[in-house]
Amino acid sequence: MTLTAWMAVVVFAAVYVLIATEYVHRVAAALGGAVVMLVIGATDPEHAFYSEHAGIDWNVIFLLLGMMLIVAVLKRTGIFEYIAIAAAKRARGRPFRLMVLLVVATGFLSAWLDNVTTVLLIAPVTILVCRKLGLPVVPYLIAEVMACNIGGAATLIGDPPNIMIASRAGLSFNDFLLHMTPIVIVLMVIFCLMCRVMFRKAFRQVDEDKVHAVMEMDERDAITNPRLLAVSSVVVLLVMTCFVLHTTLHVEPSVVAISGGLILLAISRLDSGEVVKDVEWETLAFFAGLFVMVGAMVQTGVIGQIGEAAANATQGELLGTSMALVFGSVIPSAVIDNIPFVASVSPIVTEIVEAAGGMEKAEMLWWSFALGADLAGNATIIASSANVVVIGIAEREGHHISFWQFSRIGLIVTAVTVSVAGLYVWLRYFALA
Repeated sequence: MTLTAWMAVVVFAAVYVLIATEYVHRVAAALGGAVVMLVIGATDPEHAFYSEHAGIDWNVIFLLLGMMLIVAVLKRTGIFEYIAIAAAKRARGRPFRLMVLLVVATGFLSAWLDNVTTVLLIAPVTILVCRKLGLPVVPYLIAEVMACNIGGAATLIGDPPNIMIASRAGLSFNDFLLHMTPIVIVLMVIFCLMCRVMFRKAFRQVDEDKVHAVMEMDERDAITNPRLLAVSSVVVLLVMTCFVLHTTLHVEPSVVAISGGLILLAISRLDSGEVVKDVEWETLAFFAGLFVMVGAMVQTGVIGQIGEAAANATQGELLGTSMALVFGSVIPSAVIDNIPFVASVSPIVTEIVEAAGGMEKAEMLWWSFALGADLAGNATIIASSANVVVIGIAEREGHHISFWQFSRIGLIVTAVTVSVAGLYVWLRYFALA
């Protein structure tokens, strides 16, 4: 590697340590690191601000902004309170039953919506229902975002890396349903069982008076603006439909999201200034800084070399390559976010697949790559876009989630789910093929 590449690695590692130790606020650390990358020449303004693969991913930024606007408007209808009361009544105040209910709902939604949209919709509900029952908020939020990362692996549209892999490999929506959905269902069951142990301290006895008070509530009374709810429902339905059909419509999800957000804001008759206050601007700034830093790592060739070294270590042997892609994708995806990792390494996977005889003989390499990259999103708070968004929402509501508080759970979940995924690849594509 060049001197600049080594300097980029040092800067990235330093910023990562600052974020992990919380010595400096994560937004300041990410933006500061981006500035240093520009100063040392690891990247430049043209790549940082305009490159699709080595700069700020404006599609992600505007997708987040659009969905944040939609959620900010929905918040004023009372729909989140409605869902929170209904969920609490369904769980009858039992903490573990409530977590399973929310985890399963999150996993299912994330398979059909992108992960960020799912957590933007479900996190406010979770905070409300936990407050009504007097339960700790943080364990429920962590469980949900991890379920979101697992569930999002099930379909082509559930996780951004899947969209990139499908585009590169020519895989269809049905291909993902056939190969990814079965193992995701198994992983969701395993994760629910793990929650019983990992979050056992959160399942304390709920005050019977609070449970009785919730059971007596009528969720319909929570709807404060029926007209706005009706309008919002139509816009949300259109946005979700366009998400599912975006490849047919040839419209980027970011365009769909920001269009829906602005249209809803315009027709809601709400004070725009008040609505935009609910946008997680700090989260967007953190993403911008992180994208510039990771883009510098891509630009200097660091990420590509990591992926190539992992591929070369297997010497073209399919089983070894599959395992290298499942397990070898974990560390870089967990450290630098799985989106830029997949973007930079997928061309290498393409070459390996072609050298191994094409899709007919080596299709399992793509599924191995997708499983490793998707499931690694649970390892750290910056490994997945959904993680960053949930951390921001929690902090805004007064619930701090530290790097290690998340990671000590996330690393266990990642280790278990990736191991099961590796077993699945071996059984389906080798042992039972």
